[in-house]
Amino acid sequence: MLEVDVVRGVRVVTAPEEVDITNAPGLRTALLQAAADGSPALVVDMTRTRFCDSAGLRVLVDAHKQALAEGRAVLLAVPAAAVLRVLEITGIDQAIPHFASLDEAVTHAAESAG
Repeated sequence: MLEVDVVRGVRVVTAPEEVDITNAPGLRTALLQAAADGSPALVVDMTRTRFCDSAGLRVLVDAHKQALAEGRAVLLAVPAAAVLRVLEITGIDQAIPHFASLDEAVTHAAESAG
């Protein structure tokens, strides 16, 4: 089970170092659980993530779409150049707000909620 923490009132799901078909379902479950309380925003902490395949991208896009449908937001903390590159190539960086650090993402989420 992936970690779901609360940082300054914002739910944070910590993604694994590698997000792929073997653990994407666990990430999906953690995101659904984190969103279940109806918080206005949740952050996916990808600061340790060095690889994200199409299964992981699908989970992120699905979580983003679900959040939008419910009037909420999903924010990503993604400092790794390799992961950012995948987000850019796929255009996901244009759809899902992302930040260079967990602190920046949490601050934005907390300010948006407040």
